[in-house]
Amino acid sequence: MNKKALVVFSGGQDSTTCLVWALKEYDEVQTVSFQYGQRHKQELDCAADIAKELNVKHHILDLNLLNQLAPNALTRDDIEIELGSEGNLPTTFVDGRNMLFLSFAAILAKQIGYNNLITGVCETDFSGYPDCRDVFIKSLNVTLNLAMDYKFVIHTPLMWLNKKQTWELADQLGYLNFIRTKTLTCYNGIMGDGCGECPACVLRKAGLNQYLEEMRVQHEG
Repeated sequence: MNKKALVVFSGGQDSTTCLVWALKEYDEVQTVSFQYGQRHKQELDCAADIAKELNVKHHILDLNLLNQLAPNALTRDDIEIELGSEGNLPTTFVDGRNMLFLSFAAILAKQIGYNNLITGVCETDFSGYPDCRDVFIKSLNVTLNLAMDYKFVIHTPLMWLNKKQTWELADQLGYLNFIRTKTLTCYNGIMGDGCGECPACVLRKAGLNQYLEEMRVQHEG
């Protein structure tokens, strides 16, 4: 199988960690981002800037239909960002998003002769999103192979890592400060450490603080 990988890329902490991981693991790497009516155009700008800085070809595909079909807090100003409660999913969950992103990424990958798809989904810190589960990824991998008669392999480097471990991986790859300052994870569209208050920022900050504290203790020890 060829050593070429297409990274599903948002410009956030997780997908950027996956990108720098892929650059060390594969001979050729490209990225693909999606316009789906997200509130903040900064997300796409950030993804494009990172891809350019890392000298990676970047594709942007139009999936605005997703916004029409699945109203959510990431695309609608009139929907508040809220954590899930009483068995409900967070308002930031977008029905079918990862399924569609990976399906369209697979179509693109086949056209450019790539077999490997990389996504930053994670079952450890996943807010209960069903399309971040390992069982879903394995199922979709089989479906894509059958649907296109092509040997795709979906890789999930972060699947069993928590946010502290994701920061640790970024540091091991030599990109901790790059990812801390140049990525956009914040639901309110603020680069780097973000607003510090939305669920994405709280999770990201807690993981970073845990990792930095662990490094401090080790250094002092």
